[in-house]
Amino acid sequence: MTAQSCRVQGVFMSVSEMGAAPTVVLDAGGDSTIPIYVGLWEAISINNALNSEMLPRPITHDLIVDLFRRFDITLDALHIDSLEEGVFYAKLLLSQGSRTEVMDCRPSDGIAIALRYQAPIMIEDTVVETAAVRKDDLPRMVDLKEYL
Repeated sequence: MTAQSCRVQGVFMSVSEMGAAPTVVLDAGGDSTIPIYVGLWEAISINNALNSEMLPRPITHDLIVDLFRRFDITLDALHIDSLEEGVFYAKLLLSQGSRTEVMDCRPSDGIAIALRYQAPIMIEDTVVETAAVRKDDLPRMVDLKEYL
């Protein structure tokens, strides 16, 4: 299995006749994107990280990053490694000295943490092949801040 690096293109509300859903759009290279539907609070947290916005008090993802740093834990990467029945799965790749750990996480939490840590976001090639959508084929996307 091989993975490629991707970047977060933005956080949007995917708007259709069925309603609106918070969506993180990953740039998979070329004309391909990967929409990942997330919870509203995770979308807000990811958007804050993308825009380097700090709230007066730390939210959960800020707290996790601060905890990692205080205990000299390095986030080597977020690895989005599978897609099963429409659900994405991911792992945080962590190290502390010579010790390494792999922790299961929701992609939305992993993205929020990786952005704050400025760690790479990797996505398995098989996930890209399965989930990639042409930019023109995405539903109507409204910037999260505009929508809220």
